[in-house]
Amino acid sequence: MTEADALPEADRAGDAPHPRDTPVLFGQAAAEASFLDAWTTGRMHHGWLLTGPRGVGKATLAWRIARFLLTDPPADADSLDPTPGHATLPQIAALSAPGLMLLRRPWDQKAKRLATQITVDEVRRLGPFFGMSAGGRRVVIVDAADDLNPSAANAILKLLEEPPARSTLLLIAHQPARLLPTIRSRCRVLRLAPLAGSDLSAAVEQAGGVPDPAQLALAEGSVGAALSLADGGARIYGDLIDLLSRTPMDRARARRLADACAGKAGAERLQQTLDALDRLLHRAARAGLLGPPEDAPEAEAKVLARLAPHDQAARAWAQLAQDVGDRAGHARAVNVDPASIVWDALSRIDAQARRV
Repeated sequence: MTEADALPEADRAGDAPHPRDTPVLFGQAAAEASFLDAWTTGRMHHGWLLTGPRGVGKATLAWRIARFLLTDPPADADSLDPTPGHATLPQIAALSAPGLMLLRRPWDQKAKRLATQITVDEVRRLGPFFGMSAGGRRVVIVDAADDLNPSAANAILKLLEEPPARSTLLLIAHQPARLLPTIRSRCRVLRLAPLAGSDLSAAVEQAGGVPDPAQLALAEGSVGAALSLADGGARIYGDLIDLLSRTPMDRARARRLADACAGKAGAERLQQTLDALDRLLHRAARAGLLGPPEDAPEAEAKVLARLAPHDQAARAWAQLAQDVGDRAGHARAVNVDPASIVWDALSRIDAQARRV
C-alpha cells in the first residue's frame, strides 16, 4: 500500500467499503430504471443530480453508472451491470481509468487533514482531463456537490452550460436546495429514497455492520447513519437527549459535549455530534406535526413531546435545523474551532426550548 492509498477519503464513510467497491445497490431500483430508460431511449442528459439523504446509496449508484458507461454498454442494455471482464473495470477500481475523473475534498498535505471544501483548483483539473481523453466517453463524479466552494460551483456551472461531447457529470447532493439554482436547472434529477426493512439491513451487513433494530430506527433509512450510530453516534445522541430532558440545559454538561469535539482528535466526533443535532431537530419538527415516532425510546419520546407540542413548534424546529446546518457548514469552511460550532448549536437549541 502506498502513502496515498492510506490517506483518508472524503467520500468514504468510516471503515465501510468505498462506494466504488460496494458490489450491490439495495432499494434504489426506481432510480436505476430511470437512468437506464434515458440510455436506451437515446435521451441521455449530460448532467445528473443524484439527491436524497446521506447514506442511501447515491455514491454507490454514481459508481455503478460510471462502470456502466465506461464499459461500452449496448444501446438496448437491460440493466446497469457493466460488461463482464471489461479491461476498464480494474482501472475504474484503481481510479486510473482515462475516461473517469473524481472530484472530492482533497487531502491537505500541509495541514494533515481533509480540506473542508472542493476548491476551484480541483475543478480546473477537468481541463486537462477532457483534453487528454478527447474522443472517448468521459464520466465525472462530484462527491459531494454540497462541498463545492462558490468559485468551484461556478466552474462546474460553466461546464454544465458548455458540456464536452460524450461527457456525463454525476453530481451527488445531500442538500440540493443549497446548490446554485442554475446548477439544479441544468441537471436531470435522480432521487434516491431512504431504505426500508430488509434493504436497509442487507445494506448495513454489506458495509460490515451488524443491524441493530434500535439503531436502524434512528437511522431512518440511511446506511451511513446506521453505521455511524453503531460507531458511537447512538451514545452521542443519547447524551444529547439526556441533556435536553431538562430546561434550561445543564451548561456544564453542554460545554463538555462541545469540548469533546475540539482539535484534530475530535474530527470524527464533531461530525457525529452535528449529525445527532440535525437528527434531533428534524425529529422534533416531525413530532410537532405527527407526535413522537412510535418506535422512539421512552426518554426520547418524552423530550420530543415536550419540545414540539404543536405545529407552531414544528415550524420553529424546522427553521432552526436549517439555520444550525448553515451556520455549522460556514463555520467549518472557515476553520472555526469545532467546540465553538457545537456550543453555538446547543445554545440556539436551548434558547428555542425555553420559548416552547
